[in-house]
Amino acid sequence: MFLEVRNLNVAYGDVQVLWDISFKVDKGMIVSLVGANGAGKSTLLKTISGLLRPMSGEILFRDQSLNSLTPKEIVGLGIIHVPEGRRLFPEMTVEENLLMGAFRRGKDPGIQKDLDRVYGLFPRLKERRKQKAGSMSGGEQQMCAMARGLMGNPELLLVDEMSLGLAPLIVDDLIDIVKEIHQQGTTVFIVEQDVHLALANSDYGYVLATGHIMMEGPSRELMANKEIKEVFLGI
Repeated sequence: MFLEVRNLNVAYGDVQVLWDISFKVDKGMIVSLVGANGAGKSTLLKTISGLLRPMSGEILFRDQSLNSLTPKEIVGLGIIHVPEGRRLFPEMTVEENLLMGAFRRGKDPGIQKDLDRVYGLFPRLKERRKQKAGSMSGGEQQMCAMARGLMGNPELLLVDEMSLGLAPLIVDDLIDIVKEIHQQGTTVFIVEQDVHLALANSDYGYVLATGHIMMEGPSRELMANKEIKEVFLGI
């Protein structure tokens, strides 16, 4: 098993946010988790990446438990989290931000090759590599956040709310890049409020509502589901 979450319960202090969450992400797939704002999607990603500790349940990656590992150790296993809100270093240049994504790799000679790779995927970043990241547009900053994640050489890329606040044309460009990343061998887990975007571009999907997994299935089947059409797609 690649990534498996079993009966996960998570709280902020005394307030429980996730209840008995179970799902899996198979290697080589694009899997989506969709739900409204406040459903607990970002909380789930923070727990997988070690930023939050679960109350109970287990997170397994390649049959190894992540529950007691630090975020740095989880990154070392090949799980990279592209957070909601981008979280760039605004006063650093684009290239400095990208190199921060490779911090765990030390003097790995493959870093330059991966830098060339991300500039190939994101040519706009190459044009702006000496520009301060905070001075770019929202779409360019999202590109930078995703490219920084790729510099960690991930086996599993967790992408949180990629489309939030961006123009549709920029989102189309980003989803094309996600597909190319996937074709190059990276497994991708997309978390999105934009249900149509996520399901139309993933193999399998889960629906999260008020901290519970309410539905799952092949993405095409979920898109055809009457309840999802009415509640999330307004059809």
